[in-house]
Amino acid sequence: SKSPSPRPNLLVRYFIMKSSNMQNIDISQQKGIWSTTPGSERKLNRAFQESSVIYLIFSVQGSGHFQGFARMASEIGCEKSQDWGSAGFGGVFKVEWIRKESIPFQFAHHLLNPWNDNKKVK
Repeated sequence: SKSPSPRPNLLVRYFIMKSSNMQNIDISQQKGIWSTTPGSERKLNRAFQESSVIYLIFSVQGSGHFQGFARMASEIGCEKSQDWGSAGFGGVFKVEWIRKESIPFQFAHHLLNPWNDNKKVK
C-alpha cells in the first residue's frame, strides 16, 4: 500500500515509544513494523486519523538513550506479529525509520513536555 501523504492544516504529533528491550527496536528497524499495547493503540490510531504526520521517538527502558525515530506509516490493524514475544501487544503497524542512532537523553534535556507537567523529554 502507498504511504499516506501529509494532510495539510492538521497537527504534527510526537510520541515517545518505550521498548522493554533492544531486540524489539532491531526488529522494527529491519522489518518496518511496530506493535504496542491496546491502550496505546487507541491513542495512536486516533492521532493518525486526526493529524498530518505522527513521529515516533523510540527508547529502550533504562538505556538513558533514544534509539532513533520513525514516521507512523499506517493505522494499527488487527494482525498480530510473532516477532514480539509478549502476549500483551496488539496489532502491528508500519513505520518508516528516519534516523537510527543512539542519542543520550542529555541532548534533549532542554525539551519539556507541556502535557506531562513540563517534565523533561526522555
